[in-house]
Parts: sequence; structure tokens; C-alpha cells
Amino acid sequence: MGRPPLNVEETKVRLSPETRARIKALVGNYQVAAFIREAIENELQRREVSKGDSGSSAE
Repeated sequence: MGRPPLNVEETKVRLSPETRARIKALVGNYQVAAFIREAIENELQRREVSKGDSGSSAE
């Protein structure tokens, strides 16, 4: 029996060697993808909240 589908799409992200080294130094080599996913989710949430705040003040 195999693993269930993850329902995700692969996206290639280009990082400088310095940026990748900084991430690896913080979280280890096997956690780089998880770190990037978490950073993206946090930034999306921050921007969505910010966009909601600016939209409500226009009314």
C-alpha cells in the first residue's frame, strides 16, 4: 500500500548559495523545504491581514 497523494504542486525556487547556507545553518539540510513552506505561509498571512486592514479603512 502506497502513500496517499499530497495534493501539492512542485515549484522551483532559486536561492543564492549564501541564502541556502543560512537556512541550512538554522534548520538543517532536511528541513529546508519545510522552512520555505512555513516562511511563505507566514508571509501570505501577513500580507492578507495587511490588505484586509487597508481595505476596511477605505470605507
